[in-house]
Amino acid sequence: MALSNFLFLSLTFQLLLLLPVSSESSWIAGDVSQIPTKLLESAKSPEVFDWMVRIRRKIHENPELGYEEFETSKLIRSELDLIGIKYRYPVAITGIIGYIGTGEPPFVALRADMDALPIQEAVEWEHKSKISGKMHACGHDGHVAMLLGAAKILQEHRHDLQGTVVLIFQPAEEGLSGAKKMREEGALKNVEAIFGIHLSSRIPFAKAASRAGSFMAGAGVFEAVITGKGGHAAIPQHTIDPVVAASSIVLSLQHLVSRETDPLDSKVVTVSKVNGGNAFNVIPDSITIGGTVRAFTGFTQLQQRIKEVITKQAAVHRCNASVNLTPNGREPMPPTVNNMGLYKQFKKVVRDLLGPESFEEAAAVMGSEDFSYFAETIPGHFSLLGMQDETNAYASSHSPLYRINEDVLPYGAAIHASMAVQYLKEKASKGSVSDSHDEL
Repeated sequence: MALSNFLFLSLTFQLLLLLPVSSESSWIAGDVSQIPTKLLESAKSPEVFDWMVRIRRKIHENPELGYEEFETSKLIRSELDLIGIKYRYPVAITGIIGYIGTGEPPFVALRADMDALPIQEAVEWEHKSKISGKMHACGHDGHVAMLLGAAKILQEHRHDLQGTVVLIFQPAEEGLSGAKKMREEGALKNVEAIFGIHLSSRIPFAKAASRAGSFMAGAGVFEAVITGKGGHAAIPQHTIDPVVAASSIVLSLQHLVSRETDPLDSKVVTVSKVNGGNAFNVIPDSITIGGTVRAFTGFTQLQQRIKEVITKQAAVHRCNASVNLTPNGREPMPPTVNNMGLYKQFKKVVRDLLGPESFEEAAAVMGSEDFSYFAETIPGHFSLLGMQDETNAYASSHSPLYRINEDVLPYGAAIHASMAVQYLKEKASKGSVSDSHDEL
């Protein structure tokens, strides 16, 4: 009886292998040129689109700051469970890493950030932030929804994937280096390339923008306390005035860009806060200044010059100065540099997906993005997806009036999915899977 059962099962399995696979379930494995279009059609379907909108609005109503995204993470995990996607949690406190496909090389990653900002929302609408003083004012709620949309589509066709798609839901992008912490905890293990998308209110709807090489500047902050000797403002000769010293320091810092930097190599040094004193007729004992520094190259050298200028200018005015280049634990971020090969692949995918006019060559910007920690470790590509239309004005990010054009969500999901599928297909066709990678 056991032998007959075995023969029956064996024959049944062989017959199943001969059954034709429907075109609906196998298009990922079919004509490469049709993949992006099919993925966009799936993302635009009411089932996927309405689901993404619902998730995005839930996250928007309950914004959480960096490393505090516990409810956001819980929501993402519950959706991954419903889709049937395996994941690792926690990574970097609230982060999640999901896996779709064979569990074997090649591995390609897609990333979305999750955290909100300490901003009071000023937009009056049904799904306004329910948390006072906190708001998703940089589109991260949309980023999560788009990556989940891509995950849902890819999971439906997981058996056709020629490798593994890694989903990185990252905490603490806003100045707290969540990407660095995820990297340290193994988020990029086995991963050969990574892609990220950021929504932009400055680019036309459903157009993508990117550039090869340096895209976003490295960024850091600094804070200094200039200490003198306070006293009555009417007898300054008996004081050591830190206000005058701080004023000289602020002016001298501007020379680091105007006099010491190649005009073709963009850098920024901005003093954005000056605090000290609380009376009209009293010279304070100390002044605190702080600001930001941005650069594509020579970042460490610029930081050291900032420290030198502050301390030596303070000494000229008989004051002492202490300089902190990582106040509140805020470490500097490296510049975001896009890999040339991934850039070319992205441009082709976007044009295949959305048409020949859908891609814009982006200018380098002095804004920063901690995706750079991933992209300095493995080949990476970061891009912007436009959501501006002719009928509605959309405020820039980090504004209390910031809104998302939810109609763009399917485009982001489709671009994510298309990049992953195309990358895995190209790796498989070139036969360049590294033997050094392990299975999950």
